[in-house]
Amino acid sequence: MRIIAGEFRGRELLGPKSNRTRPITDRAKQSLFDALTVAMPLAGVLVLDCFCGTGSLGLESLSRGAARAVFVERDRGALDGLRNNINRLCVVPRCRVLPLDAYRLPAALQAAGAVAGRFDLAFVDPPYAHWQSPGQHAKVRALLVALAGAWMAPHGLIILRHPAAAPWDAVESGLRMVRQLQYGSMGLTWLRGPDPN
Repeated sequence: MRIIAGEFRGRELLGPKSNRTRPITDRAKQSLFDALTVAMPLAGVLVLDCFCGTGSLGLESLSRGAARAVFVERDRGALDGLRNNINRLCVVPRCRVLPLDAYRLPAALQAAGAVAGRFDLAFVDPPYAHWQSPGQHAKVRALLVALAGAWMAPHGLIILRHPAAAPWDAVESGLRMVRQLQYGSMGLTWLRGPDPN
């Protein structure tokens, strides 16, 4: 894994030591950010990297001009890699690491006031196994709805990673689908909150 573009272009990132997380490939990441930088400016934004693993997407955003990033991960091995990557890029002041279950994030944000401001961009990448269980699928939907309703900027963008064979039904969640991309077996659905008008 590496940073594709921006301030830290070409810098190597530590990957996970186990197969419990699925880092996005450099090729898919480049394609995603090529599309993303056309859709919205990244300079100065506040980014959420949820189920972040070792932080590839949030750190790429910082390299491309994001002001700050909040990383959410509970796996201890992934957290070690994430903190090492943050330290190696010397971006500690621009990062906040929340070592918790991502499904508890809205409550944690509410209780602790963990960030100042609302997120302009959020990456949400739950384990693929969570798409196989109706109960877990409902937790994914509840997390997205909570983020869109209270923690995203008015035109904030949520990018949901999921198996391409399990496309996201935005209608059932009340969110607006902006775009869908597919890279092999991986799907990326871009979402916004309900239309404020």
